[in-house]
Amino acid sequence: MAKEELIQFEGLVTEILPDARYRVQLDAGHEIVAYTAGKMKKNRIKTLAGDRVTIEMSPYDLEKGRLIFRHKDERPGGTGAPRGAPPRGQFRRR
Repeated sequence: MAKEELIQFEGLVTEILPDARYRVQLDAGHEIVAYTAGKMKKNRIKTLAGDRVTIEMSPYDLEKGRLIFRHKDERPGGTGAPRGAPPRGQFRRR
């Protein structure tokens, strides 16, 4: 199947299932089962319940999909510094 035939939808992960599968509520209202794409597994991108995701689906089977992208959540008050990084201004420069 060519990539041009795939349809992309956005949705919300409602439940985590065994074998790297997720139950996703699409913005259109449908609920499907999606599995993690290989690049997400390779890069160890974790998906939790409540995450916004992009799903790729075949037009021939609209009950299953492939989870291809996890959207970053916009949490207010985030500093943007990675976890475990020392706070800025802690050390004096020479």
